[in-house]
Amino acid sequence: MMDHNGTSLTRDPEPYIANVPVGVLATIGNTPTIQLEQIGKGQRAKLYAKLEFLNPGGSLKDRPALAMLTSALAEGRIKPGGLIIESSSGNMGIGLAQAARFFRLRFICVIDIKTTISNIRILEALGAEVELIQEPHPETGEFLDARKFRVAQLLAQNPGAFWPNQYENQANVDSHCSSTAPELVASLGRPPDYVLVATSTCGTLGGFQKFLTGICAHTQIIAVDAEGSALFGPPAPGRSIPGLGSASKARLASVDSLLIDYVSTQDCVTGAHLLAQREAILVGGSSGGVIVSALRLARRVRVGASVAMILPDRGERYLDTIFNRQWLAVHCADLEKRMEEFDE
Repeated sequence: MMDHNGTSLTRDPEPYIANVPVGVLATIGNTPTIQLEQIGKGQRAKLYAKLEFLNPGGSLKDRPALAMLTSALAEGRIKPGGLIIESSSGNMGIGLAQAARFFRLRFICVIDIKTTISNIRILEALGAEVELIQEPHPETGEFLDARKFRVAQLLAQNPGAFWPNQYENQANVDSHCSSTAPELVASLGRPPDYVLVATSTCGTLGGFQKFLTGICAHTQIIAVDAEGSALFGPPAPGRSIPGLGSASKARLASVDSLLIDYVSTQDCVTGAHLLAQREAILVGGSSGGVIVSALRLARRVRVGASVAMILPDRGERYLDTIFNRQWLAVHCADLEKRMEEFDE
């Protein structure tokens, strides 16, 4: 069919469209880095944040989840239509559920009662089979150990199932070494003076260590850990922010030349509310801990130093906890006073 100028109106049956990703997993990574202008006012340092919550699954765990499954598929450790079994406090489970659904794999996610209701609903919406652990391990008193014990039982009951083992899988580290860390450096134009990374499996931390060491950067890496975490010392009770800290020792990162900053539940809540109210950025508790740690650091570094932060996940998943007034009344009743301390 022609128009009045003789131009064909027939559509090409396979039109060429440049730079369009194929499938949702192709959009993982290349998250933006921004300068924090409002909470950065008056600070000695320049504050930058890499927005990992803009990954399609809502967190930086999308990266290692995809890396662990694709490497296992390539090596034949996962068969077509196979079963994945993993323990998670939330975000890694969602990342694995997203990738497993895309690859048409079955996924069982072992969680515990600290996992937020919203994360459970997301897991189920993505087709994951959720196993809820209601009691901690009888010998250690830790939910992580109870989750791992249940994973071991399920693996025994399902021969041929694949356990990514996010706690020791080198693909976890490599995903951040090959993407998250170089993306940050490329965005800033050079390695930052400081980079703050929230800890859990320590895959992100290990990835930044590996990349920055490889390019001989002088960046000081700061691990933001939860008070009571066992990653770098003896455990203690009191952790209540899912996904920050761990009941197990760090396996994927080195403690050499590493600075560790411990943050409380109240710090995590305060930082999340600061970002929401000052920068209009809605993030989860681990990001809040990173923000408070960065603001404390910014008060004592040299003028003009660059302080970069990795913000792991989005805040919509915490509307029933850290952004809930009833929850705040119990866990952080002096929130307003705490926030005012960072406006001084």
